Amino acid sequence: MEAGVAAGATTGAEACGCGTTAGDGCGTLADAGAGTSAEGTGRVTSGVATGANSRAGTAGSTGWAGTSASACGAIPASTCSGGGAGWAGAAGGGDFFLKKRLNMGNKYIRIVGGQYRRTPIVVPDVETLRPTPDRVRETLFNWLNHLWGGEFADKQVLDLFAGSGALGFEAASRGVAHVQMVERDKTAASALRTLRDKLKADMIRIHVGDAMQVVERMDASRFDLILLDPPFGQGWLPRLWPILPGILAEGGLVYVEAESPIEPPDGFEILRQDKAGAVHYHLLEFAALRK
Repeated sequence: MEAGVAAGATTGAEACGCGTTAGDGCGTLADAGAGTSAEGTGRVTSGVATGANSRAGTAGSTGWAGTSASACGAIPASTCSGGGAGWAGAAGGGDFFLKKRLNMGNKYIRIVGGQYRRTPIVVPDVETLRPTPDRVRETLFNWLNHLWGGEFADKQVLDLFAGSGALGFEAASRGVAHVQMVERDKTAASALRTLRDKLKADMIRIHVGDAMQVVERMDASRFDLILLDPPFGQGWLPRLWPILPGILAEGGLVYVEAESPIEPPDGFEILRQDKAGAVHYHLLEFAALRK
């Protein structure tokens, strides 16, 4: 039983994650720094970097290629390709973000900011795992930095569909007080624990169980940020909306990823929203809890 989760929660669904990286490159865990960046205006299509003065580099036996843009504009594309299998994704390339599984073994992404910046995260080969792109994570935490005035140290975070853990580890890297991760898949949860222990990230707790059962049986915990990146097309959001106000702290925020723009339910207000490829992402506030 992890902190903030009531007894009895069992199995559920996972999602979350990652997708592209910029500048830092990519590669295997053993060669975390491998990667090259494309100069000028690079573009990635089907794992091949193109564009003015683009360069490609290798990163171990398994690699991937991707492009990214910051919240304020384009970042030069990074490209890594493996000698064996490859993973290609572009922040503006729609279908990539809707793919539920790429049967190519483990992949790696990176934490983009904070004390764990550049740390590789293993993305297990788990069905429905749809990692959040680095551009999206960077934008989200820029929003939070502005809204919270740079104060992360006292924040409590719930990552309800942890998946690869990219969102939750990103929050921990920025210095929040506590991150409660919930993940149904045991393989993904094992990878989360391995990285947490490697980082000695004691602020992270990991619970293997069903997201709905966890929130329905939540104790008195209240969260300043709830991260929702559920599997697409399974109707999670309508079931969760009525429960969220009861586990939000005063001034608490809800982050949502979805396959289409969401219509906020009664009582919720969208503070920020954007789109990357086929992923629509939103930051909401429950009006009754506004500070």
